[in-house]
Amino acid sequence: MDELFVKMQKLIAEKLEIDESKITLESSFRQDLGADSLDTYELVYAIEEELGIKIDDEKANEFETVGDAYNFVKSQM
Repeated sequence: MDELFVKMQKLIAEKLEIDESKITLESSFRQDLGADSLDTYELVYAIEEELGIKIDDEKANEFETVGDAYNFVKSQM
């Protein structure tokens, strides 16, 4: 995995209080990782802060999987 994924994996694990090994690109934020809408909002904010990018709320609502978020973030860098 690349550096961006590792950073995102650490952020997600920290915010959701889960083991990093459970987080893959295919992981669903809600079904697999147990995130609710507040968790998702906090994750988006943490990613924005850590990586220095802006994610519109509308776009953030489209993130179903870690891969969705990863691909968007990668496209913004």
